[in-house]
Amino acid sequence: MNLFEHKPFDATAVMGFGILNGISIGLLNLSLGFNSVGFYQMTKLAIIPCTVLLETLFFRKKFSRNIQLSLAILLLGVGIATVTDLQLNLLGSILSLLAVITTCVAQIMTNTIQKKFKVSSTQLLYQSCPYQSITLFIVGPFLDGLLTNLNVFAFKYTPQVLFFIVLSCLISVTVNFSTFLVIGKTSPVTYQVLGHLKTCLVLAFGYGLLHDQFSWRNIMGILIAVVGMVLYSYYCTVESQQQKASESSAQLPQVVHR
Repeated sequence: MNLFEHKPFDATAVMGFGILNGISIGLLNLSLGFNSVGFYQMTKLAIIPCTVLLETLFFRKKFSRNIQLSLAILLLGVGIATVTDLQLNLLGSILSLLAVITTCVAQIMTNTIQKKFKVSSTQLLYQSCPYQSITLFIVGPFLDGLLTNLNVFAFKYTPQVLFFIVLSCLISVTVNFSTFLVIGKTSPVTYQVLGHLKTCLVLAFGYGLLHDQFSWRNIMGILIAVVGMVLYSYYCTVESQQQKASESSAQLPQVVHR
């Protein structure tokens, strides 16, 4: 079957999903622009508990205490390793709050739409990316001019700059594809866990390859985060096996009765 074959999407839902994705990307970038790096890291850490809360309230999804404990250990480790200065301001705090909420809702919708309409990550990305692109194209230059008093279209684009813009776009497409794929196959929370693994790997590679400054705090934080990731993976695997065994045992009497 063609990956891009038309599926019975709800056009309104997909359009809203694409626009929401574009808004969440813009808000995350604005959050980084108006906050310190430390506060931005706190914003990223807040996505997991916010996602857990939303899925619990609106989808009645249950997270066991073991899962909650492993996530708490993970967040503690990443926080120790990455969060440094916490400079607060009203506008930055509002942008961070909106970024967390829109990102959580967008990632939950990524998983929900794929399962509800039984479509692949590629099909969902293909259907929603035009709305996402249009949203960023319209809102981006306007906000950039409003906040910096500079016109993005007035910049002198050299061949080298254009090359890196195209390269950045290609990398973004790859990131979007992997994001939709991981969330569709697993869950928004698991995707965020993988995201924090990426953060730990970036820190480790920066120290090993680029000889960045490293402290005992970074090392301890990464080790704690890795423990949280291992525990999360273990408990998810155990609970998945228990669920499959429970479903099999529930179907067995029906098969015998027939």
